[in-house]
Amino acid sequence: MSSTRTPKSLALEEVLANRQDPHTKIKNKIVPAVATIAGSATAVPPYVLSREIVKNRIGEVFSLDGSKLDAIREVIDNSAIDQRYSVFPADYTIEPRPLSRINAEYQEKSVELGLQVAERALAQAGMTPTDVDLLITVSCTGVMIPSLDAHIATIMGFRPDVRRLPITELGCAAGAAGLARTWEYLTAFPDRTALLISVEIPTLTFQRKDFSQANLISAVLFGDGAAGVVVTGREAPGPRILASECFLFPNSLGAMGFDLRDSGFHIVLSKDVPELIRDRVKDLAEGFLARQGLRREDISAFLLHPGGQKLLSFMQAELGLDRSDTEISWDILRRYGNLSSASVLFILNEWLVQREMPSGSYGLLMAFGPGFTAEMLLLQWP
Repeated sequence: MSSTRTPKSLALEEVLANRQDPHTKIKNKIVPAVATIAGSATAVPPYVLSREIVKNRIGEVFSLDGSKLDAIREVIDNSAIDQRYSVFPADYTIEPRPLSRINAEYQEKSVELGLQVAERALAQAGMTPTDVDLLITVSCTGVMIPSLDAHIATIMGFRPDVRRLPITELGCAAGAAGLARTWEYLTAFPDRTALLISVEIPTLTFQRKDFSQANLISAVLFGDGAAGVVVTGREAPGPRILASECFLFPNSLGAMGFDLRDSGFHIVLSKDVPELIRDRVKDLAEGFLARQGLRREDISAFLLHPGGQKLLSFMQAELGLDRSDTEISWDILRRYGNLSSASVLFILNEWLVQREMPSGSYGLLMAFGPGFTAEMLLLQWP
């Protein structure tokens, strides 16, 4: 393989080489617990958007016919998504509604889903609401003030001195970023417990009168769901968070996001996003692992955000992985679509439920979102 480096890769290497990592990791040694993932849970709303429903309705909804309809149906068939979930039936979801009504629906449904995963994650960890010292909520598909965490804390009876951190604008990367914030908090206060809640309801951002390619892809890709993760500094079973890093891609502000207009959220999604990740993901992952004294070959679990089938395929190829390495990410994409910030937490939950990992095994968790940014965490099973 040629050793020639492009200016882009040289710039990335210079940034990463100049980072100072205060955390020293020893390869193949289990680091004492600071932030242990003690419990997790997921939830989805009751209505199913199957592939066939979307294929049969999309032409009518967007007034497509001929080659345009054939093209979007081909996208649906190649999406690797069998179904997604929605807080409302399809007939109601596609109808235009005032932003005030949509936002009221977001508040009602986000509280409903958030409570479900908060209760389940705490129960799975053997804890109660009064055990929680930090409550983080992440979501990018609606706005509410007081924030979701305030509603959950009040309804469930969290302590009045619970610290709260709502994160609203990191998109698909926010689940990983929220985990990173729990690790940082527990590094400072190692005897405490944090609860991370992700709630995403992208069907409420559906825009029937927006005929842009980005909106058509969004209508095929995103689904509703919620996830909760308990992270504690106390003794508990479960993988430990050892390190985290983020990387803000230069000159990438227009790659992904939302425009808020009178009719609600309009998706911004550049066709270049898969290539952005393809160009960077190998150097990002290898650099992050190298600063922890590890190589890609030392990783046993790859928890990769399935933003879409092309993005996941590129990540798999660039990291030199087999389909078996990424099967859980593909499975989450197939069963739920892209759940934005909740996706990587659904994947984490599946790894915890489905896989018995040997003691000392390492995991790499990666997600990408608006900014354009990458979030990476290193996990280790006890």
